Amino acid sequence: MKLFVALIIALLTLTQAAFAAEKPFVETTVTHDTLMQLRHGGYVLYMRHGTSDTSRPDRVPNVDLNDCSTQRPLTAEGVELAAKVGRAIRRAKIPVGEIFASPMCRAKDTARAAFGDDFIVLGHLRYTSNMASYEKAGMTPMSRALLSKPVEGKVNRVLVAHAPNLMDIMGYFPKIEGTVVVFKPLGNEGFKYLGSITPAQWPKLLQ
Repeated sequence: MKLFVALIIALLTLTQAAFAAEKPFVETTVTHDTLMQLRHGGYVLYMRHGTSDTSRPDRVPNVDLNDCSTQRPLTAEGVELAAKVGRAIRRAKIPVGEIFASPMCRAKDTARAAFGDDFIVLGHLRYTSNMASYEKAGMTPMSRALLSKPVEGKVNRVLVAHAPNLMDIMGYFPKIEGTVVVFKPLGNEGFKYLGSITPAQWPKLLQ
């Protein structure tokens, strides 16, 4: 019995040490060198939707994906913010290939303002914050796959979605709406986070 208790204590100690050693996620800013690499393609840009109207929350559990009035919408400033980010990406000469968007209206409106109408809506990019764990379990792996799958050709893949989804995938919640998060897809090895670009950081990067 004493040996059993000693083993349990040892395991708990090791577990606590592991948690203590685990470092919190640190957000970094994309460098000019990374911006130059994006011009050659092969990366994934995960864009959080533009500024939204928090006074009009999603009508959970009665959210209708075909009825934007049941969802938290973009503000007029959010539409313009998305357009500005899209213009910055083009000005930076970053080639864009496939564009995927969450089916939530604020994500689709962001994708449209930033990149035009040529994007694909994917259900598993839907806002996860109000979902049960079993629902997330069926969606998060598919979103992770889009960050990991190599990008063909000299273009970059774009995902327009939500901050909580990234939190589920990697423990990172980009706080500023309109932030673009850059990843290097590594196939079976997953992906590598390279940095983030908030809307306010684009002018300096483009100098």
